[in-house]
Amino acid sequence: MSLDPFASPAPSVDSDPQILTRDDGTTIAYHCINGKSPGVIFLTGFKSDMAGGKALALEALCQDRGQAFLRFDYFGHGESSGLFKDGTIGLWTEDAVYALDHLTEGPQVLVGSSMGGWIMLLAALQRPQRVTGLVGIAAAPDFTEDLIVSTLTEDQNMDLVRNGFVEIPNCYDDQEPYRIEQLLLDEGRDHLLLRDEIKLDMPIRLIHGMKDEDVPWQTSLKIAELARTADVEITFVKDGSHRLSDPHDLERLSRVVSALLDEIYD
Repeated sequence: MSLDPFASPAPSVDSDPQILTRDDGTTIAYHCINGKSPGVIFLTGFKSDMAGGKALALEALCQDRGQAFLRFDYFGHGESSGLFKDGTIGLWTEDAVYALDHLTEGPQVLVGSSMGGWIMLLAALQRPQRVTGLVGIAAAPDFTEDLIVSTLTEDQNMDLVRNGFVEIPNCYDDQEPYRIEQLLLDEGRDHLLLRDEIKLDMPIRLIHGMKDEDVPWQTSLKIAELARTADVEITFVKDGSHRLSDPHDLERLSRVVSALLDEIYD
């Protein structure tokens, strides 16, 4: 894989993705640009895809800097294979690690949005020798247990037992609630991180809106408290909601990632 920063121009939003086939035959759709190290990998949120504003803003940043960049869709998301209902935290983490192993070279900075913040921590724990920095945007480790299971009503728990899934409101789309599978909740318990020390030693940067109604900003404090590294910085956005996708939010994200890359590079 070439690391020439000018070897591969950034793809347009409308261009077809490249396809990586895993050993089990499932496919991961992705876009990447070659460039210098450390590279940047963007990890999307729950039921999101790689065409979102944060992914594209980081791609533009990396192209401007001549930095390598990768964005991709997990199993059951976007243009990758599989059904969303069959996905789990473990499977999506496997996708992230597989993409890291097969589509990148050298040190990488992982940037995770919401659920992607959980995935980035899990991936970094599996590949600490490859991951040189982390940036979480409203990072949501343990959300299956702490933000779903713990808040289900008696009727919702009955639905879960009876049907094997439960529907919860989607704050971004009143017409289509989230369908949460029992499989997702059960398997998520195998990957909980906020119960003990998170044994990571690389620098961590966290951005969290204080008006986030989906993932409490205190979650970022918990990550900072439990991470083994002392190099943790949190940016709280007083009026910020969960998405943090407005132009000024994207500018802030680009500044944080750029500063971390400069720090690592130096």
